[in-house]
Amino acid sequence: MNFLPWVSLFFSTLLATAVAATPSRTATRRGSSSFVGTSGQNFVVNGSTFKYIGTNAYWLPTLNTNDDIWNTLANISSLGIKVVRLWAFNDVDTIPVNGTWFQLVQNGTVSVNNGSNGLQKLDTVIQMAEQQGLYIILSLTNNWFPFNTTSTSIPANNSLTRNYLSNNYGGMDLYVRQFGLETHDQFYTNDSILTSFMNYTTQVVSRYVNSPSIFSYELANDARCNSTLPGSATCTTETITTWHATVAAHIRSIDPNHLVSSGVGGYMCTDCPKLYPLTPPPAPPAPSPAPGKKKRKATPVTNKQIIRERSERKRRNREAAKLAGTLVEDGVRIRGRWVSSATKRQQSETVGSLYDGSYGVDSQDISNIPDIGFSSFQLFPDQQSYGPDDPNIAPWQNTEQNGAQWITTQAQSAAAVGKPAALTGFGLVTQSNAPAFVPFNSTSAPFASDNREMLFEKTTPFEVLSILSANSSTTYGVTSQQQSDTYTTWLNTGIAAGLNGIIQYQWGQSNLTAEPGTSVTPSTTTGEVSTPGSPGQTPTPPEETGESPNDGYSTNGTDTVQQVLGSAVQGIAADS
Repeated sequence: MNFLPWVSLFFSTLLATAVAATPSRTATRRGSSSFVGTSGQNFVVNGSTFKYIGTNAYWLPTLNTNDDIWNTLANISSLGIKVVRLWAFNDVDTIPVNGTWFQLVQNGTVSVNNGSNGLQKLDTVIQMAEQQGLYIILSLTNNWFPFNTTSTSIPANNSLTRNYLSNNYGGMDLYVRQFGLETHDQFYTNDSILTSFMNYTTQVVSRYVNSPSIFSYELANDARCNSTLPGSATCTTETITTWHATVAAHIRSIDPNHLVSSGVGGYMCTDCPKLYPLTPPPAPPAPSPAPGKKKRKATPVTNKQIIRERSERKRRNREAAKLAGTLVEDGVRIRGRWVSSATKRQQSETVGSLYDGSYGVDSQDISNIPDIGFSSFQLFPDQQSYGPDDPNIAPWQNTEQNGAQWITTQAQSAAAVGKPAALTGFGLVTQSNAPAFVPFNSTSAPFASDNREMLFEKTTPFEVLSILSANSSTTYGVTSQQQSDTYTTWLNTGIAAGLNGIIQYQWGQSNLTAEPGTSVTPSTTTGEVSTPGSPGQTPTPPEETGESPNDGYSTNGTDTVQQVLGSAVQGIAADS
């Protein structure tokens, strides 16, 4: 990636305007407000510290009845979950016959749907969430939209309806295509697109200025330089940081009551130039941690630290493998001793794309934007490698350990900025969910029974590698027990590291009202057709029900995940 200094005249103006219009750290002053605010590294509500376990239900505004929305929120609330993250965007380029849509983006023009199948559905979710005592994170657009034709059509090799997949709600690439542009990052830099997107955010944000149930406005899900459309050579971390600063300032000018968050995946660039360098005021001596708790780092993450921690973890695994008699030696044997090869040693010194800015994302710089209220990140090992694997432990244990290190690193990065940290989405695909798994930058489920021939037509090398390494047969994914164990480790690690919020991906709900052409299509039939009691009586049709969308992570029918989340609710409450 090109990291040469690049700031266009347009961006220079936008950045100067955003910085000038934004008082430093205004988002931290909330006192005893009923709105969610921040105080240092904590969320606060009504003057009290607020920590939470949450879930993702991006599909909530697309449900076909208000009863379904209410019952879903009630089930979530009953588990002790406090925050729900969902899509506050639903862009189309052709108005659909059925279902929900929020915005029409067509041939460079944009119009917003304020009707009953538009933003009024989002209003309903917000109102019901408030009645259930839940907070909502509203994500305003998506990095992922892997459709080459229109938002209302699905490729021939995919029978899923619109709004079933999390990536089929429009987003950045839909704007780029409909405005006649070519590269993904033009979403961040084109005047016309920026104006249209800010107009949409205005219409969404202005609806909820006085709603205490809004947790935050999330600017974009997993923003980065590239998507289905490639990024240009001029896209750098400064490009995406500047966009976040501009849009965050715009939202705060409309709604000073609520937090703004980024929604990035957490990728860092430890050596990149910063638009918002760390200049923390002198901090008072930190009190000693409570018994059983470690002192949390408040220093920036460095490449040297990452390499050291990986090496130390591998050493511990080797020692454990020696004791168990399962040591896997690597390298060459010299005079009776195993010595790591040069290739292995060189590889171990590379931090990789997570920390070198390859994605055009510097999450620390974004988190340090004054109008960004807290640091956020994601964890999806089926779609991203979070570190080198150790041959001395099982593949799922590598996933568990790499994920735990990613969590602690993110908590440290947020502490260095002096803001709260939240994991806004984590998930691990199980063998039972594998047939439904659709990568965020894809439109097909590679492990579905009718898609076996597509295994080697994936969009990224990592997807191909994951298939080859984890799929010696046609089975993909971890077992339910491995998922449960890993989730428990990640949640406990996050709580111990000081995360203020941890949000699982994704909630699953059954017995939903099904309608053709919507996100919940008829899948099962319950009830029986009644026998006419008298001549001319019309038989009663069976009731058609369906399940919530599932792109490979749904908890539907998975009691163990809900039990793990319930335990985490108690654990994070005790840590408050």
